[in-house]
Amino acid sequence: MALAIFDLDHTLINGDSDHAWGEFIADKGLVDGDSYRRRNDDYFRDYQAGNLDIIAYQEFVLEPMCRFSMAEIDALHREFMSVKINPMRRPRADKLVARHRHAGDTLLIITATNLFITGPIGHALGIETVIATEGEIKGKRFTGRVKGTPCYQQGKVKRLEGWLRDNNLSLEGDSYFYSDSHNDLPLLKMVSHPVAVDPDSTLRHYAQRMNWPIISLQGNPSG
Repeated sequence: MALAIFDLDHTLINGDSDHAWGEFIADKGLVDGDSYRRRNDDYFRDYQAGNLDIIAYQEFVLEPMCRFSMAEIDALHREFMSVKINPMRRPRADKLVARHRHAGDTLLIITATNLFITGPIGHALGIETVIATEGEIKGKRFTGRVKGTPCYQQGKVKRLEGWLRDNNLSLEGDSYFYSDSHNDLPLLKMVSHPVAVDPDSTLRHYAQRMNWPIISLQGNPSG
């Protein structure tokens, strides 16, 4: 039995769920549309460049959520899934997850995107364990602050190591990590089977140099 770890955005889904959430709440008129979109786009470019201030970005994501109850956020998320996420589903990714599940592997999503966005997406993909950046909650509402270590770059390693300790597991033996992003190189270097999925140019060059598998989950599976 292996540990199969998956990045989410641009790996299991064809898009960025964090950025899509910003677009969604702007479309709904829940924020100042034009200025929010500009800042959302700026943060996304910072992420692509590998220099995102993850705390500042997550506080940007969380701030509008402070105005809503968890029930209201859940209702918004159900609409978000229908409008934004379902069209991003990748049949090839579903098939890859199913292959690991049928092998009896332990399945895990690890993502920098906030848990309130990604938890239901993981459930829809059939992966119940999601390690993600978390927003602080007090009195059943978000405070706008980040809880604990953000799950980004080296933070993904720290968060995964904590989860492995808590579950009496390790990366020894067969461990897979599938990701598209050079931001995930710290964790990719730790597993026994790193796999670059439709990688950005930096990750592609590194994977080629290290002879890591490079795969595509775009399009529909054959057979």
